[in-house]
Amino acid sequence: MMNEREHPDGPAETPDKGTTEGRRIEDRSVNDRSIDDRSIDNLSIYERIIPRLLRNMLVVSVLLLAPAFWFYRWAGAIGFAFGAAVSYVNFRSLTRGVEGLADRIVNRHSREKGGWIILRFLVRYGLVGLAAYAIFKSSSLAFRGFLWGLCVPVAALMAEAVWEGYVALRRGS
Repeated sequence: MMNEREHPDGPAETPDKGTTEGRRIEDRSVNDRSIDDRSIDNLSIYERIIPRLLRNMLVVSVLLLAPAFWFYRWAGAIGFAFGAAVSYVNFRSLTRGVEGLADRIVNRHSREKGGWIILRFLVRYGLVGLAAYAIFKSSSLAFRGFLWGLCVPVAALMAEAVWEGYVALRRGS
C-alpha cells in the first residue's frame, strides 16, 4: 500500500490562506476594478434581466399568436393566449417567490413567512394543473394551444440568450 509520499502525483498539499484547494487565487479584475464593483455591476445586470424577460414574453406571445391560429384555429389561439397568460403570471410569481425565499434565508427578520412562500409555490402549480385539465377536457386543439403558450418563457429565454451574446460580442470588439 502506498503512502502520500510515494504517490505518483506527489504529496498532498494543504490549502493555505490565499489559496483554494492548493491553487493560488488570482485577481482577475478588469481595469483595476475591485470585486465589489463587479458584483454591483452584475447585480444591476441581473435586476434588468427579469423585466426584459417579462417584456420578451409579451412580445413572443403576440408574435406566436398568428401561428397558433394558423395551426389550430380559434380554439387553439384562445388556448395559446390563455397558456401565455398563465406562463406570464407563473413566471412573475416565481420571481417574487424566489426573491422572497432568498430574502427569508438571508434576512432572519424578513416579513415573508417561509410557509406562505412554499404554499404560494404549491397553489400556483395546482392552478396551472387545474387550468390544463379543464382545457384538456373541453378541446384538444385548445389544449395544444395552451401547451404552446406554456412554452413562451422558453422562447423569451432564447431571445434573451441571443441578446446577451450580441452584447458580449459587441463589447469584445
